[in-house]
Amino acid sequence: MEVLCTARLRLRAWTTEPGDLARLEDLYGRTEVTRWLGGPPSCSVRELVVRWRRVHELNALHGCWAIEPGGGVPPAGTVLLKPLPNGVGEVEVGWHLHPDCWGNGYATEAARAVVDRGFDGGLPEVYAVVRPGNEASLAVCRRLGMTPLGRVRRWYDVELEAFRLVAPE
Repeated sequence: MEVLCTARLRLRAWTTEPGDLARLEDLYGRTEVTRWLGGPPSCSVRELVVRWRRVHELNALHGCWAIEPGGGVPPAGTVLLKPLPNGVGEVEVGWHLHPDCWGNGYATEAARAVVDRGFDGGLPEVYAVVRPGNEASLAVCRRLGMTPLGRVRRWYDVELEAFRLVAPE
């Protein structure tokens, strides 16, 4: 998977190296993170990395990247661009950040990078879905310029706030 760089971040594939797996265990083992995701992953973090690799192999525009702020610190979290489940081709942008990296603007910066990459690759639009009450993620959607669509149950069979961003012409 290609590496993406922003002014402050390097976005790269997660690996099965011990450092990456430990960071993923820590990230997805925290209730303050997983409460917004509907719970912890249903598989090991190693299997999660393998699944994410498959997402990219199925469509080169899609992926799940580690967000690296640089300076030798561990990845801040994950940014993803992948098909929404039970959809008709809609693509979701999402972010899961470790609490020690909250409040730095990394989610917005990383999401903007993968959305722009998707638009450059021909995606006509991108969606985000956020659990009601997740004010930080709702703010990221607003900073990205996404249009609120209201609450839906369509993709994950749980009520979520949906947002849409259309590719520039």
